[in-house]
Amino acid sequence: MVSGSLRALFRRVHLAVAFVFGGLFALSGLTGCALAWMHELDGMLNPALFLATTRASLQPADVGRIVDRLAADPAYGRPTQLALPEGAGEVAVAWYRLPPPAGRGPFTTDRSRQVMIDPATLAVTGERVWGEPGLSRPFLMPTLFHLHRYLLAGDVGKTVIAVSGLALLSMTVLGVVLWWPRATVAAWRKALTVAHRGSWPRFNYSFHRAAGAVVAPVLAVLGFSGCLFNEPQWITPVVASIAAVSPKDKPKPDAAAGLRPIGAAQAAQAAAVAFPTARVSRVVLPARAGLPYEVRLRQPGEVRQGDGNTRVTVDGSTGRVLRVRDPLRARAGDAFLDWQFPLHTGEAFGTAGRIVITIVGIAPTAFLVTGLAMWWQRRQARRRAQSACLCQTSEVCH
Repeated sequence: MVSGSLRALFRRVHLAVAFVFGGLFALSGLTGCALAWMHELDGMLNPALFLATTRASLQPADVGRIVDRLAADPAYGRPTQLALPEGAGEVAVAWYRLPPPAGRGPFTTDRSRQVMIDPATLAVTGERVWGEPGLSRPFLMPTLFHLHRYLLAGDVGKTVIAVSGLALLSMTVLGVVLWWPRATVAAWRKALTVAHRGSWPRFNYSFHRAAGAVVAPVLAVLGFSGCLFNEPQWITPVVASIAAVSPKDKPKPDAAAGLRPIGAAQAAQAAAVAFPTARVSRVVLPARAGLPYEVRLRQPGEVRQGDGNTRVTVDGSTGRVLRVRDPLRARAGDAFLDWQFPLHTGEAFGTAGRIVITIVGIAPTAFLVTGLAMWWQRRQARRRAQSACLCQTSEVCH
């Protein structure tokens, strides 16, 4: 059991963190509810952008066809990377880095041009700027993403969100300590019961306490992973001190002067040979000829959906595989870190997991409302007690 003085300290810290970060927790939670279904919502809002001619899964040669088609068109040029469709009837998305409109500063949001192309007909279905804020249908989901992750404030927002993730983690731990009941059945039943019985103060307190305890593990994971995504240099060394984590250095290309650089199709083919049962999901093209390609795939059985987390680095001159990152055979630290994104989005447990994330995303707003109500009620009670004490003192004096 925690002593009374320590419990009082924990309660003050819990309250202080809520005052400083409560609004940000609510904003992150509500935007996260939508982002748990981002792929589906973006497609529903923008069918003209994302619907393509029905086609079976792409082959490595198709990757080359798409890149060559764009590279030959002066309106587009060679993309930075190409995201391939997950299923039939979906477009491929070519990405192009864009310079900031007025120079890069600490509040600058990075922008990229997205060009959607039908992989069957090679017709461009549309485009948008990823990172351009707006509430119109093409920009709504990207705006929610950048609000959720960066507060639309570049590197400053990125750091603020990382700090708020650590704050959410610490606040959740303190909340569980404050909630922890005595070791009796009656105490545990009361601690996990939401009661009203005609009293809103009772409801606020019991809901805040019981619901907070139930969702605390999920909120702790969301806080930890949110910090990891934005400031991995804060978290990865700690994980590496406990379990093996692979280095993040880039592999050196082969010294192959005079060789003709390979194309995107050859890079995709080399990755597909390394993982014949996997789906090629993304190809990152090198900044200049001869540098390595980074090919991303998803293997059957990976916990991460969508693009997957299998990565193959292919030499841009020789086509030789320089490095493989296989999440199904990952080192302990790598496996722990690989799990964080699927847990954060809920996709680790399929549709049920995403539903849980959606429900938990609403929780910070509910806790903010009930917590403020509890604080205000206690504040008013203290004021009434002080007024009563002053009145009694005045009566004694007279």
